[in-house]
Amino acid sequence: MNYISHSEADIARMLQTIGVGSLDELIAKVIPERFRFKDALDLSSGMSEYELIEDFKGLASENLPAAEHLCFLGGGVYDHYIPAAISHLLSRSEFYTAYTPYQAEVAQGTLQTIYEYQSMVCRLMAMDAANASHYDGATALAESAIMAARKTGRKSIVVPYGLNPNYLRVLKTYCEPVDVEIRRLSLHNGVIDVDELRSSIDGAAGLIVQHPNYFGLLEPVEAVSQIAHAAGALVVSSTYPISLALLKPPGEWGADIATADGQSLGVPMSFGGPYVGLFAAKKELVRMMPGRIVARAKDRLGRDGYVLTLQTREQHIRREKATSNICTNQALIALNALIYLSLVGKDGLQKAALNSYRAAHYLANRVNGLEGVKLRFRGEFFNEFTLELPIDAETAQQKFLNEAIFVGPFLGQDFPGMENCLLIAVTEKRNKDELDRFVEAVQEVL
Repeated sequence: MNYISHSEADIARMLQTIGVGSLDELIAKVIPERFRFKDALDLSSGMSEYELIEDFKGLASENLPAAEHLCFLGGGVYDHYIPAAISHLLSRSEFYTAYTPYQAEVAQGTLQTIYEYQSMVCRLMAMDAANASHYDGATALAESAIMAARKTGRKSIVVPYGLNPNYLRVLKTYCEPVDVEIRRLSLHNGVIDVDELRSSIDGAAGLIVQHPNYFGLLEPVEAVSQIAHAAGALVVSSTYPISLALLKPPGEWGADIATADGQSLGVPMSFGGPYVGLFAAKKELVRMMPGRIVARAKDRLGRDGYVLTLQTREQHIRREKATSNICTNQALIALNALIYLSLVGKDGLQKAALNSYRAAHYLANRVNGLEGVKLRFRGEFFNEFTLELPIDAETAQQKFLNEAIFVGPFLGQDFPGMENCLLIAVTEKRNKDELDRFVEAVQEVL
């Protein structure tokens, strides 16, 4: 098949076949006069190749790379170390050109990598089954809320106040068209209040628990999951994968569906994407899961083979029976996460988590003693905490930037009453000198 444009003779023959004399006449038949654009397009003159490259260089120079700054970004995107081997392996043509594996017999390599990815996610989350991924953590969480409503037949989801506001926006986008109500809990010392949950959970399809939550705090996960289950609701978790090397995985504290954003698993921050959404569930919920599941089977000669064993998206089954319209499995980014987990292994993941935890607590203790500065919440946290300043946090954010330091989001934009609060995330990449430099910068900024 070639992709050469139609010749004048081709176009004339097609117009003759459909019974019109010109392309303008064809357009006039299908687009009403009042909708047609008649003016000339306001386009600048073209550039030469050299001029275009120079223009792009100028635009690129306006970027502020995290590698050239001291990075404490958080709120869902984290500056973890990425082993050099990942980019080398991902650049192999059989990976970066692989297409959706519609035909199992010619896509065994792709299917095997997806199978291994799913297996790794199940071990990480302590769940029975994982699917072939979502766009990011936000869409994975939103799909899980719809899945909980579909499973229970109920039409509301209870959401903690400390849910990532970006996730909440995506959740609203998903829930509104299918008439699923979102019941949002109030702020109580930064975490879910069990008494408020007891009075809010009745009749709900599910409870969403982000752990650690957006403020960096650890939720009382076992207590709230017991309350939700007692009310007949499913428990949906959204977690930070690196933290699972230290914290109990969702499957061990009561979650029925576990989701996460895989960005921290060796995926570059990349201006906010592309990322990969991890999604896993208990065995009894497998047939409700969106997307696809790859399984390992035996052929008639007893050899291992890989197949798409469950395909519940609308490209594969009747639209009215589809559980999702997700149209990608983010296979390349999922492979990125798989390679990362394979390279660092259990011990490496634990070291990354433990070093992040220790560095964050060292920094929190240092800044909490500065005049006018305090931790907004006193609860347990993993590697991210909410810092309250005596000045507006948006102003402080810009001042830190002038010192070549990236800090996390200022919380007042999403949480009224927290205009002086910043999120600070610390990963295993930050050494003691860098942490001490941040403490000095806080003093200078204030």
